[in-house]
Amino acid sequence: MVGSKVKAFLKKQGFHMSNKRVGIGVSGGPDSLALLHYLFEQSKREGFYISVMHVDHMFRGEESYHDALYVQQFCEERNIPFKMKRVNVLEYMAETGKSSQIAARECRYEFYKQVMEEDDLQYIALGHHGDDQVETILMRLTRGSTGSARAGISFKRAFGNGYIIRPFLCLNREEIENYCTKNDLSPRMDPSNEKEIYSRNRFRKNILPFLKQENPHVHEHFQRFSEEMQSDEAFLQELTREQLNRVMDKKQSDEITLNIEAFQGIPKPLQRRAIQLILNYLYQEKPPSLSATHIENVFSLLTHPHPSGTLNFPNGLNIVRSYQKCIFHFLENKTVQPYHFHLSQPGEVNIPNGGKLIFEMTEQIEGNQCSDRLLLSSSTVLPIIIRSRQNGDRMTLKGIKGSKKLKDIFIDHKIPLNERATWPVVTDGDGQILWLPCLKKYNGTAEHQSDNSYILLKYIKQ
Repeated sequence: MVGSKVKAFLKKQGFHMSNKRVGIGVSGGPDSLALLHYLFEQSKREGFYISVMHVDHMFRGEESYHDALYVQQFCEERNIPFKMKRVNVLEYMAETGKSSQIAARECRYEFYKQVMEEDDLQYIALGHHGDDQVETILMRLTRGSTGSARAGISFKRAFGNGYIIRPFLCLNREEIENYCTKNDLSPRMDPSNEKEIYSRNRFRKNILPFLKQENPHVHEHFQRFSEEMQSDEAFLQELTREQLNRVMDKKQSDEITLNIEAFQGIPKPLQRRAIQLILNYLYQEKPPSLSATHIENVFSLLTHPHPSGTLNFPNGLNIVRSYQKCIFHFLENKTVQPYHFHLSQPGEVNIPNGGKLIFEMTEQIEGNQCSDRLLLSSSTVLPIIIRSRQNGDRMTLKGIKGSKKLKDIFIDHKIPLNERATWPVVTDGDGQILWLPCLKKYNGTAEHQSDNSYILLKYIKQ
């Protein structure tokens, strides 16, 4: 029964074991021990290589060490290659601040990667089954997971130099226990699986029995749901990537800038996935606290009628909306340093915002009235100063009495908040503000001179 179900499942997944090199993660419990026994028997028929990996997390002292010795003996009796590692997970938890389950999983998978590389393995087989699938999907939905995470456990996923596979997703816990009984297997039992301090155990003991009463084959329906979700999500993710590339004004490893108007033009089901892709791209390690709520917060920021707003996400990710731009960046990487450059003669300056200011001498007046150019008298007090803005900066403008704050000029021109700190301010040697390139010029013009020689300043944007 178990053999035929697993074979049918693998066939449906388009996977065959022949000529593969497979490592099996075995704790000694019913699931992994049954998987080891099943793959061992199949390897003799189908001709593929297997080896076993075991990690002692050292939570239970001598008891967990004896689990390791049990798995080792099981393998030695069948001439199955065996490797184990003892890891003090409690120390790792203290160093990283991670929970026991996450820390144990990271230590275990790190060892799997090591063995996979050393032994040239193509696959790591794990004993997750259909009941695990039900629990995982329900836990993730309850926690507020989004996108492909809601699909639960995949049969196959990339890992190290190869893949992780889970051949038992088609089985439930009862079928695996019956398999152990039928084949005289005596699995080791971990008492922590009964403790309700762990979320998974609470779902296992309180919710899963009810679902099985409603439908004994509930795990099969959840598995089908998982596969359909993964297939649909892969298609939607590809559509989202295509659309997202069209609406990003900037993409760097620590910063992404969205054009909000263009973003709102893509279908709404893809918008939330686009936000998820951005977060996945920027977070090298996704914080456990990140959930669907965060995506909804970003979505609200982008659709709110107010033109500006800020969100502070885990691990220092800052999301700033300013008019039709939305910038995702990490605060620690975006501390803006003031700058101050002098030009006393023709030359050029590279500005921290990526632009460039050029100082030239010219005899031509016509054609130099564009917003990215400023024509000055040769008697202008030098040096020309290019600096970042300062508190209290004001500018005398053409056509108005008095002066105007630079802050108000930026607001009038809807310059995003993140650009204002690095926008160049050009003054003469006396400190009078002459020019905000591409925005405003001072209240003065270059008069005709007998020597027909003028200072021409040109600004080239990034």
